[in-house]
Amino acid sequence: MKISTRHNDVIQSIRTWLSDIIIGHNFCPFAKREFERDSITYAVCEGITLDDATNQFLIELQNLEQNNQIETSLLIFNHGFSDFDEYLDLVSMAQALIDRGGYGGKFQLASFHPDYCFEGDSHDDLSNYTNRSPLPILHILRESSLDRVLRTYPDPENIPQRNITKAEQLGQAYWLRTMHKLRSAKI
Repeated sequence: MKISTRHNDVIQSIRTWLSDIIIGHNFCPFAKREFERDSITYAVCEGITLDDATNQFLIELQNLEQNNQIETSLLIFNHGFSDFDEYLDLVSMAQALIDRGGYGGKFQLASFHPDYCFEGDSHDDLSNYTNRSPLPILHILRESSLDRVLRTYPDPENIPQRNITKAEQLGQAYWLRTMHKLRSAKI
């Protein structure tokens, strides 16, 4: 299937975010290897309803299940779910699909959003930038791959705190400038 130029621009924006933020700041010890191996699928969902999004999410789960060459999938929402509360409803639905669809123990869900805010934190808390992205994203990971990486990674329990410390060290001005640049690059 041919990918539209518009989708190419969206995917390139997300690839830049992965390279510069997630890999560049080592927020995820799993990402660099898969990025370099080109074993990440980038799927752009144009749908704006929960039904459209969950149908596309199921397609991505099936795609991962059927293709062992793909380690992880990023389902990118180009138009929908810009409201963080609506996005959290989508995350809950996606997790339920994993749990009830026979995908539990196989796949794990991670979430990224332009307005990501950890429960109990203020919107301006710098810790939120560890999960902020140019567009809403559902990230589907293979649990077996995560387990393999985390067994060899020193002190994996400290990854979230290390990421928060790094986000805080970079400071508010860095994050505002960087995220503005990344959001401006997308269509």
